[in-house]
Amino acid sequence: MAETTPTGTTVAEVMAELAALEDPKARAVNEKHGDDHGVNLGKLRALAKRLKTQQDLARGLWETDDTAARLLALLICRPKAFGRDELDAMVREARAPKVHDWLVNYAVKKNPHAEELRLAWSADEDPVVASAGWALTTERVAKKPDGLDLSALLDIIEAEMKDAPDRLQWAMNHCLAQIGIDHADHRTRAMDIGERLQVLKDYPTPPGCTSPFAPVWITEMVRRRQAP
Repeated sequence: MAETTPTGTTVAEVMAELAALEDPKARAVNEKHGDDHGVNLGKLRALAKRLKTQQDLARGLWETDDTAARLLALLICRPKAFGRDELDAMVREARAPKVHDWLVNYAVKKNPHAEELRLAWSADEDPVVASAGWALTTERVAKKPDGLDLSALLDIIEAEMKDAPDRLQWAMNHCLAQIGIDHADHRTRAMDIGERLQVLKDYPTPPGCTSPFAPVWITEMVRRRQAP
C-alpha cells in the first residue's frame, strides 16, 4: 500500500487515524501512569514517521487538547520553530506526565530559548512547571555544566527535595544523581544528601533496572563507567 502523502494532511484526518488506533488495554496501562490515551507508542511513532515534520499540523494537533494528539505533535514538530512564550504556555497546559516529558525532551531542549526557560521555570511556583526547569538543569549538568553553580544546586536540593511534590521531587532527585554521577568532586556530598533524605529509597524497581534512590543510582552508573 502506498504511503499517504503528508502534504495537506488535516487535523481531522489525523484524529480519525488516532481514534482507529485506540486500544482499551493500552489505555488501561497508560492511565495507571496518569496518561489518558490508548494509543500504542510504537504505532504512534510509525504514524509520525509517515507524516514527517509538519509544524502547522503539530500546532493544530496540540490545540486539540487530546493526549495522543499532543504526543504525536511533539514527534512531528520543528522544535526550533516554537517561540519562547509559546513553549511557556505549552508546558503549563501539559498536565499528562508523558506529554510533559516529551515536550521538555523533544522540543524545549532543542529550542534556542531553552536556557532562558530553564531559569524561569526552575523558580516557578507551579511544581510541575518547576520540574521542567529542573529537567533542563539536569541536561546542563550532564552536557554543559560550565557556568552552573553545582554547590548551590545541591544546597537547594538538600533544603527542598524532601518535601517537594512528586513530579518536582523526581526531577530534583534526577539532578542530584546526575551531579553525583558526572562530577566526582561533588559525588560524596550528593551521596550524603541522598542517604540523609531517603527520597525514593523504597521505590519499586523492576528486576534488571537501577533504583532511582540517588546513592544506589550514582554508585551503579559510576561502576558501569569504570568497568573495563
